[in-house]
Order: sequence, then C-alpha cells, then structure tokens
Amino acid sequence: MPVPIPISSLLLYTSHRDFFDYGQRQVPKELMEHLINANVRDIQISGIRQIANKVAEYPGALSLTIGQPDFPTPAHIIEAAKQALDEGRTVYTPNAGLPALREAAADFLRRKYGLSYNGADEVIVTNGASEALDIALRTLLSPGDEVILQGPIYPGYEPLIRLSGGVPVYVDTRSTGFKMTADLIAAKLTPRTKIVVLGYPSNPTGRVLAREELQEIAALLAEQEVFVISDEIYSELIYEGGHHSIAAMNGMRGKTVVINGLSKSHSMTGWRIGFTFAPAEITKHMIKVHQYNVTCASSVSQYAALEALTNGYDDALPMREAYRERRDYVYDRLTAMGLPLVKPEGAFYLFVSVEKFGLKSMDFALRLLDEAGVAVVPGSAFSEYGEGYIRISYAYAQEALERALDRLEGFVGKLEQD
Repeated sequence: MPVPIPISSLLLYTSHRDFFDYGQRQVPKELMEHLINANVRDIQISGIRQIANKVAEYPGALSLTIGQPDFPTPAHIIEAAKQALDEGRTVYTPNAGLPALREAAADFLRRKYGLSYNGADEVIVTNGASEALDIALRTLLSPGDEVILQGPIYPGYEPLIRLSGGVPVYVDTRSTGFKMTADLIAAKLTPRTKIVVLGYPSNPTGRVLAREELQEIAALLAEQEVFVISDEIYSELIYEGGHHSIAAMNGMRGKTVVINGLSKSHSMTGWRIGFTFAPAEITKHMIKVHQYNVTCASSVSQYAALEALTNGYDDALPMREAYRERRDYVYDRLTAMGLPLVKPEGAFYLFVSVEKFGLKSMDFALRLLDEAGVAVVPGSAFSEYGEGYIRISYAYAQEALERALDRLEGFVGKLEQD
C-alpha cells in the first residue's frame, strides 16, 4: 500500500494528465484516490445524464430524456430580469432571499394549496430545488440516520442522502402502481428512521398522491419522531384532482419541509430558483447551511421569480394543457404498441415496461439509440426497482414526439419478430 503523501505538499493538480504534480515529483493519480472523500468517490453520474450526453454521438437522434419544459420562459419574466439588470440589481441579497420574493412565495402556496408560511422566517430562496433538498438533508441528518424513499425514484436523492451521512432505505412501490403508501412506509420504519421523502407528482412515473392517501400517511407519521421532506416541484402540472400537500394534513406542518420552485411551473430551469417552506425552528438551521454553501440565490433570477409569482400566477396553465394533450397522445401510442404502463396524473413522464423483451433497461435504451436513433432513460437509473422499464419525457414538441414514437414503434416491432 502506498505511503500517503501529505496533502499540504500538493501544489498543482493537472486534470488533463495522468499525474498529480508535486513540484518536481509526479505521482500517479490512482495513488491519490484514497484521499478523496469516499462518499463522493463512490457517487456515479446520473443515468439520466449518461444517456442524454450520449445523444451527441448520434447525429439525427431524437431525445426524450431530459425533464425540461420546451416552452420559453414567459416574456414578462424575462423583461423583469432585464429591468433588474438595467437598474443594477446585481449585488448580494439577504441570505434567505429578497423579502418581497419570500412573501410572494408564501402567498403563492397559500392561494394555490392552502399552506400557511411566514415569508420572513419560514421561507428560503435556493439555487433550484436541488439545493433546497441538499440543505434540508444536511440540516436534518446525522451519520447513520435512515431515509425512507420510494423506488423507483429520481436519482438525485440518494447521493445527497449519502453525502449527508444518511442511509437510503427503499420502498418497492411496483405493487401499488408506483405510489408510496402508509403500509409500505410502516414496514420500513425503524428506530433509526429520521426522514421520509415524498415526491409527487413523481419523477419518473408521474403518479400523484391523493388527499386520502396523504391523510393515511399523516396518521402514521404524525406521532413519530420523523421528518418529512416533500418534493412538490411538479405541483402545478397535475391533470386530474389538483395538488394536496402533506404539510396541510393534521399534525404534519411542524415536521415537514416542503420543496418547490419555478423550473417546471414557469419554464425557468436555467434560472435556478427553488424554495424551502418549513417551520421557523427548522428554517433557522437550514439557513446556516444555505449561507455557507451559496450565500444567496442569483439576484437577477430572484427579481425574475418575483415577477413570476406575482404577475405570472397562472403561467403554468397553458403549458399544463399542452402537456395533457401530449400525455394522452404518447400514452395512446404506447398502449397501441402493446407496451404496459400506468397513465400518469401529473408531471411530464411515462414509465413504460419493456420487461417482455428480456433485455436489461440499459441494454434496451442503448439498442434503441443505436438502432433507431431515439434516446430514452433506462429505468435502472431510478433505483433497482426501475429495472425493466424506460422513462419517456413528453416535454417535447408534438412533431418530435410523433417522429420519435414512429421510430420506437419500428424498433419494438423488430424486437417482437426476433
């Protein structure tokens, strides 16, 4: 085993070579691997991005991978950002975000979903929902704490849990139509359970938790010393029944951190504006993590977000209707191909079974890309419980969806003949 070299002697690391450079002495990179934080070293790049990045190698390929709205950010939001730039509003804001924006965010949730938060001390403006998740997990978790989360699930949760010292504990939701239930959670509760993660509408399945289902979960958790992180980033993209937050259920507000943001509702993915909504007793600790992590969210983006939440209250509605039409079209096409799937109630994903072809989901996705020029995300990217499925995003123009599904249909027909 190599003798560790004191990190204080590291003068320069040249990433394009195969060596660490210690002045006149070069050391092979592999001898330095043991110095890297193991939690970071063991993390893999998201399977979503692996496939999305691979598309560049296939000219003419059609991608149905990324969950990014294909609509432009509404013009009035862009104009607000331009005005902020013209007025020189490019300096630091308060760590928690512009007071007016925090109040607007709290008002938006009150009017939309009946949630009550004080913008002054219960709301933090973050760099997207991803940072909101990060600061919530790092604030609440201690080493060895367990986090219950459903599988399949968006792959961004597990790395953040592990970086916080937590232990992910998956619930297999395939038998419940990809829905987290009180019974499934109860079976996984232990004295080490610290957090239950809920994400709905779900990525990758688009399933939504109804009020009655949330009430059952609340009845289970209200008396438990367990927090809930409720990722509600797709709350404005629900087609049937409307959105209900677990934080509105009896006994849950005081132990829930609600995550939301503007990426999906207002087509503002690149603006990187998210929010945490939580009791002041939790928020006062999350703000410390946020402060030392990023100081504050982009000032210009915050002014754009203020416009979105005040004068863009219903900006999501026309986009939602377009997504509904696309969902119905893609669902009907896939059903006609004989591909089993559950019709989603929200978001803009379909989780499609390809198990009958006898291929691993990654093999199916790679062959589809190579042979038909269509990129989808293998279900294995969403935990082991996603194996045998693919995720198709319909956040793409109708013409692109039609062309991609024509190619997919031809590919499926070929597999069925083999």
